[in-house]
Amino acid sequence: MTEQTANGFVVWLTGLPGAGKSTLARLLESELRGFGLAVERLDGDEVRQHLTKDLGFSKEDRMENVRRIAYVAKLLSRIGGVAIVAAIAPYAEARRSARTEIGTFVEVFVRCPLEVCVQRDVKGLYAKAYRGEIAQMTGVSAPYEAPVNPEVIVDTDQELPAQSLKKILHQLRVMKLVP
Repeated sequence: MTEQTANGFVVWLTGLPGAGKSTLARLLESELRGFGLAVERLDGDEVRQHLTKDLGFSKEDRMENVRRIAYVAKLLSRIGGVAIVAAIAPYAEARRSARTEIGTFVEVFVRCPLEVCVQRDVKGLYAKAYRGEIAQMTGVSAPYEAPVNPEVIVDTDQELPAQSLKKILHQLRVMKLVP
């Protein structure tokens, strides 16, 4: 293993709600476990239930949510683990801070047009937001700042999950993080 792998790393999937972050995180988790790596998946919805239940959806609360996730991801990577984060993380500033805090950080922009995310809407969140039942919905009534220089961009409206996964794994190989 390379020295970087011995120190662990973080793969951070960011994108609009419904873009496919959780799906890709699960696939990536399975693949990395197959390499014998110690992997933990930090899914934004689960983190909200267990670690950041006290936070709302204001800009400040969203920044704090990302800060807490980044802290846990850093701890996992520091002991040689791989943290896969699937979180909207709508603000570029928060993702930059996470990158600085963590060290070996692979940002994956899970790009998908809003219209496609709305069509997918498995949780019914967009429908509620458009009816005014959800305030501060990312992509509708709250901003999403797309990454400017992510290590990987996957287009989930044009690629099958396996194709997107292949692009992520290719980048991890280029960075010498996986065999």
